[in-house]
Amino acid sequence: MIDPALFITYVLACVVVVIVPGPSVTVIIANSLRYGTRAGLMNVAGTQAGLAIMLVVLAFGLETVVRVMGEMFVWVKLAGAAYLIWLGIKLWRSDGTLAGPGDVDTASARRNFFLQGFIVILSNPKALVFFGAFIPQFIDPARGSTALQAMLLAAVFMVVATVLDGGYALLAGKTGRLFSRHRVRLLERVSGSFLIGGGIWLALTKRA
Repeated sequence: MIDPALFITYVLACVVVVIVPGPSVTVIIANSLRYGTRAGLMNVAGTQAGLAIMLVVLAFGLETVVRVMGEMFVWVKLAGAAYLIWLGIKLWRSDGTLAGPGDVDTASARRNFFLQGFIVILSNPKALVFFGAFIPQFIDPARGSTALQAMLLAAVFMVVATVLDGGYALLAGKTGRLFSRHRVRLLERVSGSFLIGGGIWLALTKRA
């Protein structure tokens, strides 16, 4: 088993990593504000599905996967960057009108929000490198199977991410109805700018 003190440190580190807003959190907040909590929670479900795939890849060996996929990571990165920029432009073009509950009750709408979260989390292959450097720091080979420790740590990260991202969705969904159309419009532009900037940054970053 993992040392209790090290485990607590890991959980706190996960909180710090997750709580800092990035593209995923930006999308969750923006959709929760405009479409309500349910839309944001579907984004969270999508991000967790994408995160699970990343952690499975990590479990199979990050270096091996990167070597096999090779230049495919470049195309994944560029496609993800384009998607982030497209989402940012959509937010910039929004008029600040809040959607009604019926707008997220259809299966196609829920699927769309799920896919948004899924694609955004997978849009940055460098996240794989981050996890490859982050999780192993908390694995102690002297305390049993490193694979089991990695799986446990990955599961903990997903729980922390689900709770905090879900909190963003709930908070934004509840407060969104209190905002005036002008303030929602302003938040949409700020969120859109973050997404466009994130997409440009991702496109320009060189392969590690």
